[in-house]
Amino acid sequence: MLLAIEVGNTNMVLGLYALATEAEPAKLLHSWRIATPLTHTPDELRIAFHSLFALNGVDIQGISGVAVSSVVPPVDSLLREVVESFFHVRPLFVEPGVKTGLPVLTDNPAEVGADRIVNSVAAFDRYGGPCIVVDLGTATTFDVVSARGEFLGGAIAPGLGISANALFDKAAKLARVNIRKPGKVVGTSTVDNIQVGLYYGYIGLVDGICERMITELGPETKVIATGGFARMLSPDSKYLTTVDPTLTLDGVRLIYERNQDRIKRRSTRSEAQPATTV
Repeated sequence: MLLAIEVGNTNMVLGLYALATEAEPAKLLHSWRIATPLTHTPDELRIAFHSLFALNGVDIQGISGVAVSSVVPPVDSLLREVVESFFHVRPLFVEPGVKTGLPVLTDNPAEVGADRIVNSVAAFDRYGGPCIVVDLGTATTFDVVSARGEFLGGAIAPGLGISANALFDKAAKLARVNIRKPGKVVGTSTVDNIQVGLYYGYIGLVDGICERMITELGPETKVIATGGFARMLSPDSKYLTTVDPTLTLDGVRLIYERNQDRIKRRSTRSEAQPATTV
């Protein structure tokens, strides 16, 4: 089994996959979402892993590989240490030098976040191109993939949660409200007004950027939404008609599969090294 891990600014998402065989495609068996462990010790993260797997009856001995997409560098060393000690495998991080099958045609390919790479890999594999991936998380990213499967670039906007927090923090008389679809567009209370502005205002932002990108790319362009706010916003969006909640995890899995030769070579080198005596 493969444990695919997506480390985001707010949440860390884990997906446990049965790897593909000649008879069966890869299958997502379980998925979990926990807070990104910015302040965890290695022991605390081990306990979190143990609890998640125990609740679902997962035998960690069956996990033969771990692959990670991370946009939070301070967590990477912690995760690497815990994975190696808990699962006894070396994790594959999505980083420069890893085979993705996705040419990156930007000014500085090394600066493109791992989350955007894995989203684009999964979207092109599943839906083809040209396509736009809208990942609605802490930040909202728009990732553009060409008809030939090339990452062309995109856009980054403040996420819906960040936008709401900025409003509440800077406007002293506005109380915090739940972010949800309002019952009407013309608000008749302060709470209504805020919810209308946040919900429909953000849909306007997303649809406006998508419309301009589609004009540039062509009318055949597909739009795929993922991330924590995707299901909330999609019913009233013109363009967020396809929601794929496992897109990022699937991208991590695909990149792991495309690097089997690299993983096998690394394992062979580790086994060939003589044991160190003290």
